[in-house]
Amino acid sequence: MTDSITHTAFFGIAEQIFTLTDPMIAELERTADVGIGALYQRAIAMQFRAADLTEIIRLGLIGGGTNPQAAMQLTDTYATNRPMAETYPLVLDILDARWNGNTEESEAA
Repeated sequence: MTDSITHTAFFGIAEQIFTLTDPMIAELERTADVGIGALYQRAIAMQFRAADLTEIIRLGLIGGGTNPQAAMQLTDTYATNRPMAETYPLVLDILDARWNGNTEESEAA
């Protein structure tokens, strides 16, 4: 059940679903060359690389059901060359949904 690790947010032109599924975490660990725990710590401590932000968004989109080509296009258009203040909160929400579960879902229950 991925609903509990899913974050929904407006991104680009519409509401998007972001989920860091196990396969997406494996790919994120490969591309970031660091484990998910270290990457989460790095993000919280604001010690991330710019590529970490876009990669978390892209893989979150794919894990949420967006096809890879569309996820890349959305990320290239709406996350690349944008102020980090726009993308960083989304990244934290995506990571937090996977780390702590979806608080929006538990509040609605």
